[in-house]
Amino acid sequence: MSDLSSKDSSLDNLLRRDPRAEWIARNRLHPLHNEMLQAGGGEVRGPSGLLRKNPHVIGFIGPNGIKRIDRTNTSSASLGGKKRSSAAKETQLPLHIVENPDFYIMVVADMVGGRLTGHDKDILGLAHQLVAKRNGAVTLVCFGENKETQCDLAGVDRLIHLQGEAYEGFAPEARLNALQQIEAQYKPDYWLFPDSVHGGMDLACRLSARLGERLAAQAWQVNAEQTICRGASASQDILRDTPRILTLLEECGDAIDETRHQVLPMAIDGIEQTTPAMVDKGLIAVDSNAVPLAEAEFILSAGNGIHNWDQFHAAAAALGATEGASRVAVDDGFMPRTRQVGASGTWVTARVYLAVGISGAIQHMQGIGQCDKVVAINTDVGCDMVKRADLAVIADSEDVLAELIQLAQHYSLSKGQEEKSDAA
Repeated sequence: MSDLSSKDSSLDNLLRRDPRAEWIARNRLHPLHNEMLQAGGGEVRGPSGLLRKNPHVIGFIGPNGIKRIDRTNTSSASLGGKKRSSAAKETQLPLHIVENPDFYIMVVADMVGGRLTGHDKDILGLAHQLVAKRNGAVTLVCFGENKETQCDLAGVDRLIHLQGEAYEGFAPEARLNALQQIEAQYKPDYWLFPDSVHGGMDLACRLSARLGERLAAQAWQVNAEQTICRGASASQDILRDTPRILTLLEECGDAIDETRHQVLPMAIDGIEQTTPAMVDKGLIAVDSNAVPLAEAEFILSAGNGIHNWDQFHAAAAALGATEGASRVAVDDGFMPRTRQVGASGTWVTARVYLAVGISGAIQHMQGIGQCDKVVAINTDVGCDMVKRADLAVIADSEDVLAELIQLAQHYSLSKGQEEKSDAA
C-alpha cells in the first residue's frame, strides 16, 4: 500500500506538457496564437524542465536590453486583432491646433482616385518639418473629387478644395489659374508638389514659369536652408539653396502618425476662368493585359482555387483589370510566366490587388507588399492571404466572379445610357 502511494505522489510531481498548446504558441499565423499567449498556454519547457523564452512576444526584452514592440499590428490575428483595433479606436491622438498662422506651406497633392497616396503623405510630413515649431499651417490643395476621410491623421491643418467641371480630368490651365490666385491671396512660404507622372511635376513646372521662379526637381532631403536633389539619372546628388517651389520624391519625409490636425477649410476669392486651349476627351480604352504587371493599378490574380479559367478571363475583361497569377497557376500551365506575381516573379504596386483562390505563400506576399488595397476571395478563412487582405470574401470564387461580371456589365450599360442622354 505504501509503495502505491509513493508512486502516485511521484506521478503527481511529473511535469505534463501540452504539445498542441506549444505548437500554437510557436505558430504566429494560427488563429488562436494570441489567445494562447494571453492565457499563459504558450510556455514551452525543454527536456530539462527549464522554461524557454519566446522572443516573438510583444514586450519581450532581449539580451541587448531592447524591448520588442509591434508598430504594424501584424502579430494580432483573429480575435486578438479585433481587440487591438477596438482599443486603437478608443485612443484619441492629441489635436494639433494652429491659430492665426503667420505663414502657409501649400502641398498640392496628386490625390489619385480622390485619396491621398503614400507619396502625398510623405510630402505632408516634410511640410511639418519645414514648419519647425513656428506658427505655420500646412495646407492641402486638391482638385476635383475628394474621397479622403483621414486628412486629420495625415497632417492637414488647412484645406483648399477646388471642385467643378473646370478641374476634372486633365485641366492644367484651370488649375494653374487657381494656384496663381492662391499665391496672390496667401503668399505661401513654400509650394510642394509630388515628383510624379500623375500631374504634380507638370503643374509645378507651369507654376514656376508663371511666377518666374526656379524650382528644385527630384528633391529628397530638404530643410529651410539647403536641398539635396537627385541628378544624372539618380547617380549624383545636387546641393542647392532651398527655393520656394519644389517637386519631391517618395520617402522625402516621415508621414504624420502621432497627432491629429484641424483640417479647417480655406476660402479663395473669385478665380478667373478662361476658355481652355486643351479639352480633355477622357481616357482612351486600352487592353488591360497590355499593361505590364509592374505598372498596373488594378490586378485580378488567380491561384490554385480557380477551376473555371474562362470565367476568370471574362471577369478580368469586364472589370478592366490586368491579369496576374500565383506560382502554382503558372507552373500548372494555366497562365504564362510573365503573369507570375511574387518575389520569384514580378513585384507589383497596384492600387487594388484582387486575389482569387490564392492561399498566400511567403514569396507571393512579398511581391504584393507595396499594394495599396488587397481584396481576397477564398474559402479558407485561416489562409495568409485572408489575414493580409483589407477586405476578405469567404465564398466560392465562381459565385463571386459571376456576380462581379453581372455588376460590371450593369454599370457599363447604365453609364452608356447616361452618356447618350447627356449628348442628347
